Amino acid sequence: MTSDAILTTGYAQRLGESLPRVRDLIASAEEAASRPAGSVRLVAVTKSHPFGAVRAALDAGLTDLGENRLEELEAKVAEFGPDVARWHMIGHVQSRKAGQCAGLADVIHAVDTTKLAERLARLGEERGRDVRVLMQVNTSGEASKSGFDGEAAREEILRLADLEGLQIDGLMTMAPFVDDPVVLSSAFAGLREIHASLRTHSHRVGPELSMGMTNDLEIAIREGSTMVRIGTALFGARSR
Repeated sequence: MTSDAILTTGYAQRLGESLPRVRDLIASAEEAASRPAGSVRLVAVTKSHPFGAVRAALDAGLTDLGENRLEELEAKVAEFGPDVARWHMIGHVQSRKAGQCAGLADVIHAVDTTKLAERLARLGEERGRDVRVLMQVNTSGEASKSGFDGEAAREEILRLADLEGLQIDGLMTMAPFVDDPVVLSSAFAGLREIHASLRTHSHRVGPELSMGMTNDLEIAIREGSTMVRIGTALFGARSR
């Protein structure tokens, strides 16, 4: 057995235990929040994991895969093909690499500046195909986090929503990495409220809310998440 096959087998065994557990957590959170079953999409984050993890994820029926490094996304799309899954770019994207990212990712989660959004819109117009994005909003107020400022986000995102070549599927945020459910709920609720306001004023802002990871997915779902980004709980600790 090759080393790649051994890796794939190891990840397959792990997913055999972890994937049902994660899906049960999501289903329980949906039920607790009185939301329809299946209303939350699971994005399996394979960042920093080898090809074996991707192969095992595909074999397990996972169809949404997330990466946060452009080089790693490029390598995995090249290895497995663009059509085997919906590829999510969940990490920061430099404006100068926007074209490369738009050519690889089906959805770009962390559009965190006006400059990047406008660059992606121009690319979409040039290519005759809208670039699908989620606008990142900093709802925690932490200086270390990227994204549109919570107070100013509404006006700027409404303006960007009118750009040709850009399809805003919704919003995303990163909550503080803390265990305090009050702090986490506040960050997620803040995004939900901004999203509701935007949807009231523009039909060009889509319904997605990408929020919630391994440590806070249940709180995120309670506050309205439609998409959770789960890596560690599925694949174990990252290799780097």
